[in-house]
Amino acid sequence: MSALERAGLALLHRVDPERAHGLALAALRAGLGPKGGPKTSPRLATTLAGLSLPNPLGLAAGFDKNAVALRGLAATPLGFAEVGAATPKPQPGNPRPRLFRLSEDRAAINRFGFNNEGMEAIAARLAARPKAIIGLNLGANKDSDDRAGDFARVLARCGAHVDFATVNVSSPNTEKLRELQGKDALTALLEGVIETRDWLERRIPVFLKIAPDLTDAELAEIAEVAGASGIDAIVATNTTLARDGLKSAFAGEKGGLSGRPLFAPSTRVLARLAGLTDLPLIGVGGVASAEDAYAKIRAGASAVQLYTALVYGGMALVGEILDGLETLLARDGFATVAEAVGTDRERWL
Repeated sequence: MSALERAGLALLHRVDPERAHGLALAALRAGLGPKGGPKTSPRLATTLAGLSLPNPLGLAAGFDKNAVALRGLAATPLGFAEVGAATPKPQPGNPRPRLFRLSEDRAAINRFGFNNEGMEAIAARLAARPKAIIGLNLGANKDSDDRAGDFARVLARCGAHVDFATVNVSSPNTEKLRELQGKDALTALLEGVIETRDWLERRIPVFLKIAPDLTDAELAEIAEVAGASGIDAIVATNTTLARDGLKSAFAGEKGGLSGRPLFAPSTRVLARLAGLTDLPLIGVGGVASAEDAYAKIRAGASAVQLYTALVYGGMALVGEILDGLETLLARDGFATVAEAVGTDRERWL
């Protein structure tokens, strides 16, 4: 990271976290982020659910909720990016403050509540997107009478303009949303989403994003439902409600915890899931270095996403992780990312 980038991050950390997030997004929109496009090489290039990725490192949903910085994201070294979550109707989300920076823990807590401008505005921006691998996180309106149906509605409106879609039933910030992870509810929800996907003019892969706070029995049930549903991959995991070992004064705030404390629990869920399903997995949670990304891959992930680490390392971190990941793969004799997937899963069981 350059001295200028370090100074910029230090300045952002002096303002309210949600305002700082808005400023970072504005800078990316203005073309002030990394240039040159996705980093790739024969060792980093990989596939995920039929998608040809230049590299396995993607941006998790939540950074660009309204798809306003697509050109800036396409210019970064990222292999893919996920925007949203999008809901059918615009909604303001939960009252502020709703984002907390836990610097001592290299973490964050958010309780945004799917704040976004709605699927119509987001679809219009996605329709004009640059060439890049872009996916959309599907959400449900807080006041909806048919939350399960909301996911299919957003997919029907936006699906033609994205390369993949993620069903997000694991956010802890919309009341009772996680109840949709139960067997019967999830089966019905995914049935509607897959039926909608199959009506799209162009077939796109559909992913399911799960919570880290699941028992082994719940995880096995989700794996069973996912395998029978026709979805293409599972994203493990969303933020956690756990607060173990935190040092920050904001540790007691309500919402989902992300960042460094989530790395180990989310990787354990990932490794367990890899033993329960043949579906490709995307590892998310606490990725802040090449070693973290490599550990996710060796635990069973075909691709990896990050977000909170950018709060502390800036977008320059993406290139650093990819350079380091290529070095680690070469060190251990892996010619491709795919060769390394799941090779150290037992460590996390």
